[in-house]
Formats: sequence, C-alpha cells, structure tokens
Amino acid sequence: MRIGASSMAPPSQPEVTIVNLREDNVVQLKKLSAVLFPITYQEKYYARALASGGFSKLACYGNNFVGCIACRIERTFGGKRLCIMTLGILAPYRRLGIGSKLMENVLDLCARTPEILEVYLHVQTNNEEALEFYKKFGFEVIEIMQNYYKRIDPPDCFLLSKSIEKTGIKATIS
Repeated sequence: MRIGASSMAPPSQPEVTIVNLREDNVVQLKKLSAVLFPITYQEKYYARALASGGFSKLACYGNNFVGCIACRIERTFGGKRLCIMTLGILAPYRRLGIGSKLMENVLDLCARTPEILEVYLHVQTNNEEALEFYKKFGFEVIEIMQNYYKRIDPPDCFLLSKSIEKTGIKATIS
C-alpha cells in the first residue's frame, strides 16, 4: 500500500469506456468476434460495421477491449433502420453492465438520429439470456425465422425489433 492511502478504502474498479469503431481499432473487433461468436465473419461484416459511423462500438474495461456492438445501417422506404449484427462481452466481464452500456449508447444515438426509425436484430432460439436482455430494452419478438443460420445449431432465430420514438411519434419500418 502506498503512503497516505487508507486501509479502509475499497479497491477501485477500472472505468468502462465506450469508443467508436474506427479503422485504427477494427482489429480489436476482429479479435473479439473470433472469441465471442460461433462463426467466422468475412471482411464485408467489418466494412459494414465501419460504415455505420458511430453506431458500432467497442467497450474497454480499464485498458482492455472486452466487448463490442457491430451495426449496419439499412435504407428502407421512408427512412433508415439499424441492424445490430452482433453484441458480445467476454465471459469474465459479463454482468458488469457493459453490454447495457453499449446498448444504451447505441439506442441513445438512434433517438438523436432523425432518419433511424427502427432497430432490429436476430437471436438464436436457444439463447434465452440474450432474449431477456433485449426485451429489457424494449425489443419485441416479431417472428421466428426457420433455418436462418446455416452453420450453427439450432439454425432458427427470433427476429426482434424496437421502434425508435421521435418527438412523441412512434414509427416502425418493416
């Protein structure tokens, strides 16, 4: 213990910071994706995440990259919608609110972006923990998609969607 430090002081927790995905840190998304997800993503996935601007993020716990949310923006008739392609946190860092911080950051940005009217994502049907997580943020199951995944089991997924409210008006694009 250093001089002047109180023996009663609790150990400090490293700060969680959320940073935008950029060309200079996309390698961290690649490393996290390789560990977190059961499939190997092609370069197109990373290009879409980078093209989303500030919607794709990395989470740092202290000096370590421990989580990510990768998104893509899609044009639709009447506006745009955001697809959350992946969201994941390394196992030792789960249950610390990091995933919630990533989601809140992205949803807040959606609310401040007039042309984003909806956010959607897919969840494997056996991933009950993820389903509950997304429901906590107001996502609703729209449908069950049979054989959505080609190389993982089970192949079925839930399609979840959340409308983004703009100045008191609720709109959904399908």
